[in-house]
Amino acid sequence: MCPEDQLRAREFVELHDQVQTSVNLLDSLEGFLSTFQKDLSAVSGQISNLQDRSKDIDNRLKGRRRIEKPLSNLISDLCIPPALATLILDTRVDDDWIPAIVEFERRLETLKLRVRVKAARDLSEVAEGLRIVAATKLRTFFLAMLEPIRTSMTTNLQMLQSSVWMKYRPLFVFLQRHASNVASEVQRAYVSSVRTFYETGFRRYLRGLGWVKARTVEKSESIISGAGETSQGLEFDANRLSYARVDGPSVTMAYMTEDKNYKEPLEALVRSALMVLMDNATAEYAFITSFFANEPRPPPQSRDQTGSAAMSPPILSPTRGEFDELRSGPGSEIGSDSVSPRMRPVNITSVIQAAANQEQTAKEEQAALNALWKQVIDPILDYCSTFVAGAIEPPPPVIPLLTIIRLTEDIVAEVQRRGCGPLETYIFTLRLKMWPVFQKLMAEHVDALKKFAEGASAGYFRRSGTTDAAVSSVCRRYVTIFNSFVALTDQPEETMIFSNLLRLRQELSKLITTHTDKLGDQVAKASAQSTFYEQILQGLSNGPHPASHPKAQSELAYWRQRDEESRRRVVSTHGRR
Repeated sequence: MCPEDQLRAREFVELHDQVQTSVNLLDSLEGFLSTFQKDLSAVSGQISNLQDRSKDIDNRLKGRRRIEKPLSNLISDLCIPPALATLILDTRVDDDWIPAIVEFERRLETLKLRVRVKAARDLSEVAEGLRIVAATKLRTFFLAMLEPIRTSMTTNLQMLQSSVWMKYRPLFVFLQRHASNVASEVQRAYVSSVRTFYETGFRRYLRGLGWVKARTVEKSESIISGAGETSQGLEFDANRLSYARVDGPSVTMAYMTEDKNYKEPLEALVRSALMVLMDNATAEYAFITSFFANEPRPPPQSRDQTGSAAMSPPILSPTRGEFDELRSGPGSEIGSDSVSPRMRPVNITSVIQAAANQEQTAKEEQAALNALWKQVIDPILDYCSTFVAGAIEPPPPVIPLLTIIRLTEDIVAEVQRRGCGPLETYIFTLRLKMWPVFQKLMAEHVDALKKFAEGASAGYFRRSGTTDAAVSSVCRRYVTIFNSFVALTDQPEETMIFSNLLRLRQELSKLITTHTDKLGDQVAKASAQSTFYEQILQGLSNGPHPASHPKAQSELAYWRQRDEESRRRVVSTHGRR
């Protein structure tokens, strides 16, 4: 073998060794890569496990965050703070009790609603004990507030009601809802005390008004009584017409009646009695209907409205592995498996029936409050009825009587504005009793004037027949009655008033004609009639009634026409002569 072949053979051997070395290296690299791939697969599996665990932890965190606030609110609602229990057990009732009782009532309602929760059942005995203690202390507190009414007649009852009783009304509402027997006892004690208070006060006040009434006696006399015997007609102060209004003069105070020289007209005394009745009765009605009314229970709410709303639907807890402990037990409301019912269409019949039931309940409650008010006010209503009956029987003069009637109408309007239905009915009944007396008096005036015109009433006078002075006196009295009636009447047409005035005017016109017919001379007759007509016209023009009243204008036109006719007869008679 030549050297060149040996050199090539050596190179081939070296090349073979290098190739073999490369193959070994590649095999080693292949094994390393295979091992690395297996390691990567293992790492990928671990990462996947970590991701799954991360998702589970995140779900668990979300679930706990979801129940954290509702559970916190539930625990807060189910517990009674020590400070609240200490206040109820160890302190006297004062202003601090008002928010405390409201909070305590909220917790009582919550315990009733959470009756399925074991913690609520365990706490109910403690809450019941606190309820009994609170009811006992509130009973003593409210009964003690009645002492000023029972022991002194100078107590300002309305001020006590508005500033003290109404302030503590939340405490009484608590008794109504959670201790109804105690609330009923407090209510009965209030009715008894205030009834006696009003009865005593009004008895003394009306007795004083009776003394004043006895000092000035006004009797009803016919329009012709004593006619011509004095130069004055029917004396009546027009300022007394102001007693027909609620916003008229001030009322008679109780201490004024003790003055033996103090005098007031009859209508002023009746006005004082009715005004005092109206103010006290309407104030008492407003208090009773607001303080003793049954207040509807508020909807149960947690401290946080959002948290409370979150407690309503069932909470969906995670269900995988170690998160199963978040599920609530069967005795708890959290995690309940209940499903919200499907919304049903509203039945219009049920809605109408519910509205009717609610209206009926409201009517029954209002009737109960009215009956409660009547128990308190009944004695003073009886006293006022007796006083008013004594004022109109024997009948007073017709103008004061109409003034009292107008006063009752104005009081009815004011009572209606104040919303006191039972008192409105009472005043309206008094008014109805007065109209027959008024009609009787007016009929007596008309009949007396008719007999006087016919010359059949000589017994009323010292001598028979009529005189100019007597007719003039009757004219003045008619003018006084007409002016007063129109001043007391706002409506342009009122049959009861103006039909009687029309009858009275007709009889007066006949009286003037009959009286002047005695004069033989036509000029003297017409002149005498004109004199009477002028007297009537002058009196009507100077009356207190508004000149724009249709009846006043109509009356002036009637007598003006009669006067013009008399004057024309005088002129025509002189012309013929």
